[in-house]
Amino acid sequence: MSDEKPAREPIGEDARIDALEERLRVAREREEKRNAPQVKGSDASYKAGNRALADLLGGLLGGCVVGYAIGWLTGTNPWALLVGLFLGIVVAFRNIIRASNQPPSGD
Repeated sequence: MSDEKPAREPIGEDARIDALEERLRVAREREEKRNAPQVKGSDASYKAGNRALADLLGGLLGGCVVGYAIGWLTGTNPWALLVGLFLGIVVAFRNIIRASNQPPSGD
């Protein structure tokens, strides 16, 4: 608007402001890293729970199917089914115990 020069020159960037901005940037990066989720991929406990569930269901269903098939072939259906179910439960619990005794993998 006017062609006159101002009485004072504009203040340039101060070194303290640059240092403050750098410290803020570093603090933000550190805070983002600290608040980032620690677990990458699926959780180890979640995987172990899914494996235990699969072992239980597989043991029960497998024992029932094998027991029913043996009972149908031999004519001892209710007893063969019960024996197959019992063996399926035993195998399922044995697999769960074996899996729980293994150290966690590093995936």
